[in-house]
Amino acid sequence: MKQHSKQIIVTNNDLDENKHVNNVRYLLWVQDIAKEHWELVATQKDKKEVVWFAMDHHISYKNPAFLGEKLLITTYVQKMRGAISTRIVEIIKEEDQTLVCKTVTNWCMLNRATQKPARMNDEMIAMFI
Repeated sequence: MKQHSKQIIVTNNDLDENKHVNNVRYLLWVQDIAKEHWELVATQKDKKEVVWFAMDHHISYKNPAFLGEKLLITTYVQKMRGAISTRIVEIIKEEDQTLVCKTVTNWCMLNRATQKPARMNDEMIAMFI
């Protein structure tokens, strides 16, 4: 399993009226890190020929995050089969390793030109798994 991680610091723009990170912000971070991982690992050919669409997200909120906290967002692809990829994203507080949330997302790979599902080849799978 090949991971990609990044650190963020919670800002005022991330907060909701309860002064903790807004649930919608987590989903944006999930999408952002998935895209970053794809951009870092995929070949130029793959980037030109295929696109990804989220089929579903399952987000488990475990603990709130607050202004100024350093969070570590880590993603990896759990499985790839046919045109479907299951990606995990975990967000933890760096200070004490508390799990803030975990997301499981199923993504469908489409041929950019036809907008139809495209099967992943063995080379692509090897880049992520």
